Amino acid sequence: MNKKMNIALFGGSFDPPHIGHEQIVKKIINKIKIDKLFIVPTYINPFKEKFYAEQNIRYKWLKTIFKNYKKVSILDYEIKQNRAVTTIETVKYLKKLYNINNFYLIIGADNLKDLHKWKNFNQLNKLVTFIVATRNNIKVPKNLINLKISANISSTKLRETLDKRYLPTSVSDEIIKYYKRKQMNKRIDFITSIIDEKKGKNIKVFDMREKDYFVDTVIISTTLGERHGASLLDDLKNETKKNGEEILGVEESGEWIVLDLGDILIHLMTPEYRAKYNIEDFLKNYENNKQTEE
Repeated sequence: MNKKMNIALFGGSFDPPHIGHEQIVKKIINKIKIDKLFIVPTYINPFKEKFYAEQNIRYKWLKTIFKNYKKVSILDYEIKQNRAVTTIETVKYLKKLYNINNFYLIIGADNLKDLHKWKNFNQLNKLVTFIVATRNNIKVPKNLINLKISANISSTKLRETLDKRYLPTSVSDEIIKYYKRKQMNKRIDFITSIIDEKKGKNIKVFDMREKDYFVDTVIISTTLGERHGASLLDDLKNETKKNGEEILGVEESGEWIVLDLGDILIHLMTPEYRAKYNIEDFLKNYENNKQTEE
């Protein structure tokens, strides 16, 4: 029979993973006698309605961050289920695979208030020993192992700030780039939905981030004429302001209106002007032209 093992399970969304997660792993390895620590990214948290980074992206980030940790394995069991997986399911899965002496389950202190709501909590409580990583000065009951962590970081706030100081160095640039694009896509969807709703035609979006252009994104739409363009401009001004956007400048010539949002440029053009100036081909050829010049 295989030797009995002490294992630890650290599950979560890791959306994104941050230095607080690294601290937890380091402290567990140094303070708790374990043979294996399994980090398990969720497909989706059972208590949440959505994720921001796709599951395979989060899995890849974790593999990179912890690749040199000998006792750490990144387990893809939950993301392979393509659904929300409860902790008790993953615990039972690991118990079938390993001859376990002590099974430690690592949770954040913010989970304590809802711990009793977890599926089959009483059974789970008998199967594992809880290790609680402190957060927000939440008091940890004396009957649970208290793991004091200095980094008080929220993944939710980190998605908004994308502060590189709190991201693991091995994936920090990749994480920032990923979430910035997600934020940009959300803004683009909002802007194009306004244009579409107000009868703008043939909407095209160009990603210019890798093309050494002066904005990240260009949006082009055909208007039904000068009056429609002026009306569409007013709608965009009003609706984007409500959504927190700031229009830095507007150039109007009736048949061609340009809105500058800093990193997004919107062109509203009559059919005649759009055909005449053919901005699409210019944008498509821009990168090739730059490479030729260099």
